[in-house]
Formats: sequence, structure tokens, C-alpha cells
Amino acid sequence: MGAIIGWIIFGLIAGAIAKLIMPGRQPGGMLMTILLGIAGAMVGGFVGRALWGSAGVTGWGLGSFLLAICGSLLLLGLYRLIVGRRTITTGTGTTTTRSSGRDRDKWAA
Repeated sequence: MGAIIGWIIFGLIAGAIAKLIMPGRQPGGMLMTILLGIAGAMVGGFVGRALWGSAGVTGWGLGSFLLAICGSLLLLGLYRLIVGRRTITTGTGTTTTRSSGRDRDKWAA
């Protein structure tokens, strides 16, 4: 039980730091941040093992946090690529396109 609570806290911290680093508005609330951090730790550990033979995310060390944050940033970037532009159909039958904010920020003064 303690390990599950530890992963939840670890995921919350890593996901929150990744959301702070990534510019722009990020999706989801606290539950999404926890899931992002936990999934980011898994992805970061996999990438670390594949690239330089790291032990992965093994505890509360600085290396584990850096791998989890980098994995979370990678997942956030992939999310933005996939969901960057959405087509929304309203109840009146009109269709609008919502951008991820990159176009709006480009033209802001």
C-alpha cells in the first residue's frame, strides 16, 4: 500500500514539474497530472535503459526524477502533436476548428 501512495506522490510531483516546464496551457487536472507523471516515469525509464543502460526509475533519487520529468515532457509533446487541432461540431450544425494555441500565440502582440 505504501508503494502505491509513493508512486502517486512521485507521479504528482514529476507531472507537475513537467507541466510547469512545458509552455502553454496543459490538459487535465490533478488526476491527469498524476497519471502523466507515472506514465512519464515508465517512459523515461524505458528510454534511459535503451539509450545509456540506466537502471530506470528505481526510487526517489534525482536521476529518477529527471527521467520521470523527461518522460512526462515527451508524453506532453506527443499529446500536443496528436490533439493539436480538433474539429468540433456544435449543436447548430456549424463546424469550428480549435487550435492548440500555437497560432494564436504567434499573432499576439
